[in-house]
Amino acid sequence: MTRLDQMDAALGTLQTRPLFAMNVAVGAIHDAGGPAGAGRRISDIAGGTIAGERLSGTILAGGTDWQTIRADGAALIDARIALRTDDDALIAMHYTGIRHGPPDILAEIARGEEVDPAAYYFRIVADFSTSAPRYEWLNRIVAVGIGHRLPEGPIYRIFEIA
Repeated sequence: MTRLDQMDAALGTLQTRPLFAMNVAVGAIHDAGGPAGAGRRISDIAGGTIAGERLSGTILAGGTDWQTIRADGAALIDARIALRTDDDALIAMHYTGIRHGPPDILAEIARGEEVDPAAYYFRIVADFSTSAPRYEWLNRIVAVGIGHRLPEGPIYRIFEIA
């Protein structure tokens, strides 16, 4: 057995554990523009909800999603939001990601139309920061998410990488 075989036995699969579902309410969208192929769009986060077995609560208004819109139509996501759990803990969440797909599907999304989530790619990587003892484990995990853009804002399923 080679070292690679040993590694594959121990590290060959990626395990995930559901963390929460997230509904993000988007407020105003500001198109700042930018150089060709790297336009900047800033979305105000108006609020939202999170719901899961290990934590549930609300997304506080005041966060932002800074997006870079590339020449190929892909949107690079860079969001910072604050979560308040149902038991009143405050958690900072930062996530980056990418949304891309066929031009006609991206145009439908841009017009506020609902499309099939399987028709395009929307993934994020999230990290957390909190001093709340009950949730301090969030400071030490990597989380990933699958997104879908609805007219009122994105929804995500967030998973801890186990």
